[in-house]
Amino acid sequence: MKDRIDVLVLGIGNVLWADEGFGVRAVEALHEAWVFPPEVRLLDGGTLGLGLYDDIASASHVLVFDAVDCGLPGGTIKVLRGAEVPAWGARRISPHQNGFNDVLGLAQLSGREPAHITAIGVQPVTLDDFGGSLRPEVRARLPEAVALAVQELTAWGFAPRPREPGAPFEPLNDRSLAIDAYEAGRPSPEQACRLADPRVLALSARPTMPVPEP
Repeated sequence: MKDRIDVLVLGIGNVLWADEGFGVRAVEALHEAWVFPPEVRLLDGGTLGLGLYDDIASASHVLVFDAVDCGLPGGTIKVLRGAEVPAWGARRISPHQNGFNDVLGLAQLSGREPAHITAIGVQPVTLDDFGGSLRPEVRARLPEAVALAVQELTAWGFAPRPREPGAPFEPLNDRSLAIDAYEAGRPSPEQACRLADPRVLALSARPTMPVPEP
């Protein structure tokens, strides 16, 4: 069991699935632009699901970035607070939220739920593009999501200070996974052949032998 902390800022998502990576990219952008007091911990939660229980149950305040499907126009920012953030048994609003919702419910059952919780989500444009990038409408909202997080954390009493331009800092992830480096290294859809292995596609394109009638 981890020691109690004041604030956990969590980015959830999978950067391989287009706009599913929004939460991870948002917490990275927050870390890149702002320096927080030691009571605040920033974490790339990826798709760890129930593996995040100890982190969430150890925090009195939790702020989570996520791709949230609320049926809004793509790129729309949605902020949910307290009871608005679904817990166990509520409608799952995130495409991978079988973990996050259950973690909140488990924390409630164990008497260790955060006293304050806020979710900053974006309406995804595309999720079913394995190997795809954040869509422009979603990537454009990263600065707004970061600004909203700073506003929320300041209201909680944990105001950050701007990071000095060019000042060295330890990234949340390996530098090769930073958004610009990672996106520049992605193969094009044609090179990646996301629909299937090109050998399988070649086989499927062959004319089929007629089936003799009995």
